[in-house]
Amino acid sequence: MLDDLPIPLDRTAPEPLSVQVADALRVAATGRVLRIGDRLPSSRALAQRLGVSRAVVAGAYDQLHAEGWLTGRHGSGTYLSTAPAAAPPATGVDLGVDPDAGLLDLGPGAPCAEAIDPAAWRRAWRAAGDQAPEARKNRAGEPDFLAAVADHLLRHRGLAAGAGSVVLATAGTSAAVGELATALLRPGDTVAIEDPGYLRAVGALRAVGIEVVPVPVDAGGLRVDLLPAGVRAVYCTPAHQFPLGAMMPAARRVELIEFARSTGTFIIEDDYDGELRYDTAPLPLLAAMAPDVVVHLGTTSKIIATTLGVGWLVARPDITDAVLAHRAEIGSSPSPAGQQILSEFARHGDLSRHLRRLRRVVPPRRALVVDELARRGLPVIGDYAGSHVVVELPGPDAERGAVDAARARGVLLDGLARHHLGEPHHFGVAIGYTALNSVDLARAVPIAADCLAEACRQ
Repeated sequence: MLDDLPIPLDRTAPEPLSVQVADALRVAATGRVLRIGDRLPSSRALAQRLGVSRAVVAGAYDQLHAEGWLTGRHGSGTYLSTAPAAAPPATGVDLGVDPDAGLLDLGPGAPCAEAIDPAAWRRAWRAAGDQAPEARKNRAGEPDFLAAVADHLLRHRGLAAGAGSVVLATAGTSAAVGELATALLRPGDTVAIEDPGYLRAVGALRAVGIEVVPVPVDAGGLRVDLLPAGVRAVYCTPAHQFPLGAMMPAARRVELIEFARSTGTFIIEDDYDGELRYDTAPLPLLAAMAPDVVVHLGTTSKIIATTLGVGWLVARPDITDAVLAHRAEIGSSPSPAGQQILSEFARHGDLSRHLRRLRRVVPPRRALVVDELARRGLPVIGDYAGSHVVVELPGPDAERGAVDAARARGVLLDGLARHHLGEPHHFGVAIGYTALNSVDLARAVPIAADCLAEACRQ
């Protein structure tokens, strides 16, 4: 019995109430609110609910009976006997279908899921699931998560969080950038960002009215000497510049810190994959060198799995207080579920073991890519770190040709042109080697290398 059918009535309309009831029932059938075989309320019950006479509902039912929509069963009631075909979609696109589904994805920025120990992963999820549901979320983050992050940063990134700085949980890097911009800046303020760079950070800034100023990069990362006057913040990826892969040298890090201190600017240090270094120990984090002017961001989405959807922010107390005040104002806070899983993953040392495993598993993947490219005379740029390398191409036509040719053969490549804020000036592709399993990676890389070599010859 469908006693809650949506039947709006307008007693000021010229259409009779019986017509309005009949129209509403047709709409319900068309929208699949009513389905064939559904029993309608009795005319008496529906009339009582709508506040009309029984004759109004009986008239609507009679009209629909005549049109063939309804059928009556003696002693049983009135049923929907047919329904119109649903309207076709406005376009020929299959809604909800990823156009890249089925392609072998060699794009950058993905974690190496194959490196995760399944037993440790299941153990963390089970332990997190055993925790009692919480009535309220902690705006700063779950205490166990914050403790696990602080330990991780000290062990693996050399950052002593707590020495004049505070750790907060975040919903990831882009979300953290948006929170910082809203809490610390005003619409119309300017933020300098690497070009080419991480466009999701650009989008997060622009979404809250911040003007983004592109700054060129070179083999040492962000060109500090080209930072414009008047910017309120500088966003950069010094450990492994995205997407070109450079590591910012020590002298330039000092230059950037001096710029920030002399101009009253703060630096947003996105350490998206800083744990993934395979040759030498990484340089000290900007946040470790200058906690007074640096906000450090990290994420689980590049080193563990995008499933968790959590990250962290480390900054001086007045900055974290502003972020917490913003969260309180709009009622937002990071989801505790991913935090709890990460906490459990770290509790018995599984996080540290996972990072050590990554440093063993990922370099052979990188070597596979570099070797296949080298056989075709294609060098790569970028440090021996992270989860992608870059192959430069002579121009936009070569880049488009390589990407299109690879797609035609079932491989997804990520061109550099789309990572620019303004007019593209670096062309090539960023090849990731962590998203695919080992078998698919071995299939995809030769195809990509062939397409890139052909693009260089044309």
